[in-house]
Amino acid sequence: MAGNAFNRWRGVLRSILMYYYKPFNRRRLQRFYQAFVSPGALCFDIGAHLGNRTDAWLALGARVVALEPQPACITFLKKKWANHPQFTLLPVAAGAQSGTAALQVSERTPTVSTLSPDKSWQQQLADKSRVAVSWDYEIPVEVVTLDQLIKNYGIPDFCKIDVEDFEVEVLKGLSQPVPALSFEYFAYTPHRTFACMDELARIGTYVYNWSYGESQRWASEQWVSDETLRAIFRTFGPDHRHGDVYARLQS
Repeated sequence: MAGNAFNRWRGVLRSILMYYYKPFNRRRLQRFYQAFVSPGALCFDIGAHLGNRTDAWLALGARVVALEPQPACITFLKKKWANHPQFTLLPVAAGAQSGTAALQVSERTPTVSTLSPDKSWQQQLADKSRVAVSWDYEIPVEVVTLDQLIKNYGIPDFCKIDVEDFEVEVLKGLSQPVPALSFEYFAYTPHRTFACMDELARIGTYVYNWSYGESQRWASEQWVSDETLRAIFRTFGPDHRHGDVYARLQS
């Protein structure tokens, strides 16, 4: 594997501390996702990283199919859930079409490793980050589509997409509605958020809510329409930074 082993494992340790050693975080995640995940539900964790969402969903009794292309993260996930009967790990990425793509790896901050070729996004992220961020090298990774996953595993009850500015491409690989999903947003690239919503509008009618950062708290007391969410996001300033948009299919 290319790169610096010390930086790679320091980056993994940073993620472990970030996601697994916050007081009550696991319990908060379980409470939050109970709105979507019940025993026996199927969840797709696209961009699983170290699997803190997977951890909460498995605790809720769900079946989880996790996609993660970063070798260091794959090693962690295998060790953590290798023998769990409801966990399936696929060491691949998701995108608009199957094939291979170049994953740009950030060893010290693996949470921002990305398939996105947008250098301006990388620069904006590096400028706004509280820690030094860089992308150290590229590795080829296998890419599958959400449609392929659905063909192989079924329609997920919930699908999380957290792939660092590659969310639109992942949604382009989906041709049928799913009941509920989330995708990461960055306040300084609202056009990417709106492009994700365009992809969802192509396959179904969704209502929306969102949460800031890792708060696992609803930003709005009510689910809002596509048009309303776009209007709200256009008012966001630099202090909003990032979070997750949640979409729920209207029956």
